[in-house]
Amino acid sequence: MSTTNTLFVMVASILVFFMTPGLAFFYGGMVSRRNSVNTLLSVFFISGLAIILWVALGYSLSFNGNVFGLVGNLHAMMMSNVRLDQLTTGKIPLGLYSLFQMMFAIITPALFVGAIVGRVRFKFLMVFIICWSVCVYYPLVHMIWGNGLLSKLGALDFAGGTVVHINAGITALVLSIMVGPRSHPEDEHANHSWILLGTAILWIGWYGFNAGSALAINDVAMQAMITTTIATAASMVAWQLLEVWRVGHITLVGTCSGALCGLVAITPAAGYVAIDSALWIGLIGSVVSFLFVTLIKPKIHLDDTLDAFGCHGVSGIWGSIATGLFASHAINSHVTSDGLFVGGGWHLFNIQLLTTVIVIAWTFIISMLLIKLISYWMQIRVSSDDEILGLDLSQHNEPLHSTRLASERSE
Repeated sequence: MSTTNTLFVMVASILVFFMTPGLAFFYGGMVSRRNSVNTLLSVFFISGLAIILWVALGYSLSFNGNVFGLVGNLHAMMMSNVRLDQLTTGKIPLGLYSLFQMMFAIITPALFVGAIVGRVRFKFLMVFIICWSVCVYYPLVHMIWGNGLLSKLGALDFAGGTVVHINAGITALVLSIMVGPRSHPEDEHANHSWILLGTAILWIGWYGFNAGSALAINDVAMQAMITTTIATAASMVAWQLLEVWRVGHITLVGTCSGALCGLVAITPAAGYVAIDSALWIGLIGSVVSFLFVTLIKPKIHLDDTLDAFGCHGVSGIWGSIATGLFASHAINSHVTSDGLFVGGGWHLFNIQLLTTVIVIAWTFIISMLLIKLISYWMQIRVSSDDEILGLDLSQHNEPLHSTRLASERSE
């Protein structure tokens, strides 16, 4: 066992877990004050649910066995028959690798919560996340990271551009369409400080997300940290310039959204590309997401409340395709065919394009079927009256600030 690499992945796992409360702050600050508690809870409760699911089924379906290249088997349920001390990539224990992957299984469903806050029943969200994890997430982990169909095809996804961000983004799109728009949309954000705090936590945690995916302290981990930083900065500045062009001023929400798009866009390519490539990936990721959120989304009347698809889906799709443009064997020896823009021809680009299309189709179709099936025996939306009252009170009887404190302030 490599003590150094083991400690590194332990810290990376903690950082990835830290992203979930960071996302809760980010989303909780973005929504209206009457839905803040519901949003905080809808993100954070997944920590408990996803951990139990991962131990019971997730690891086995993701990494144990291979059924038609689509999913694992159930021979390692409850981590039975798994040697936790067995050494894997980077000479770290298999148990630690499973823990690291567990943290991804927590944050991924939390991302699509932002698409439907303020209008769905908590019970539906819980049931949907269980079904979605089993039918959508674990099979995609297997297909791309578990030696499944797409892995054998040659698909590259360094830290989750397809598995996490396209997957969560497309799920957010499907939920937005099938749940329908809010009856009483509000643009006022509950807490700008939370938005900034959440963004900062996500950025910090993303180093565990991306650099940690090297599973060792080596040149690839260093490259992933640098490219993550460069892409995020480029994306943030690009969004600010686009805001000045479109509305004449820079906003905090826009600045944080731009940073997030850069983090998303670089994720699949972080350990495969050079610094100049990372800059272009972040910059273009911000542009395509900005154009979707500000121009396309209003025209198609999509109520993706917190732009989960607009940021994670759109930037994730670009990042996955961009990996086929910029990935370089000189940066990472796991890249067997260079990207199109670094002299490798069309081979890797075509693989990445096909992989992206397959992930979109898999996620869209199965998520849509799951929502339809669940809707037959469970009500999805809250009532119009509950939506007006706010989900903090109607679903949890727990306002962000107590009634007594609110009345004292009004006096």
